[in-house]
Amino acid sequence: QVQLVESGGGLVQAGGSLRLSCAASGFTFSRYSMAWFRQAPGKEREFVAGITWLGNTYYADFVKGRFSVSKENAKNTAYLQMNNLKPEDTAVYYCGRSTRGTASVRLSEYDYWGQGTQVTVSS
Repeated sequence: QVQLVESGGGLVQAGGSLRLSCAASGFTFSRYSMAWFRQAPGKEREFVAGITWLGNTYYADFVKGRFSVSKENAKNTAYLQMNNLKPEDTAVYYCGRSTRGTASVRLSEYDYWGQGTQVTVSS
């Protein structure tokens, strides 16, 4: 069965860095576009970054220049490198598998999600 498992979250000071991983299994990872979303307490889940199966990347405006998304097909893993973290980046981060060839901002276009990993940025 399809599984997505995120890891790499934690507590970091503002200005610090973290790298999140999303380990995938149960499907042909190289043929799917993937994305990272996040959800802060009391807020809706929002798109952060995505990468298509061809390797094209997309970012939300609030992370451009700070975050970088990638995927390593040989390891069935997607990554989110987060630099210059800010307190407003505090959230649970989820990876999702796209049902389309794109890495859309729309939640409805993702069919599987991981359990999430908590990122907390202190000021």
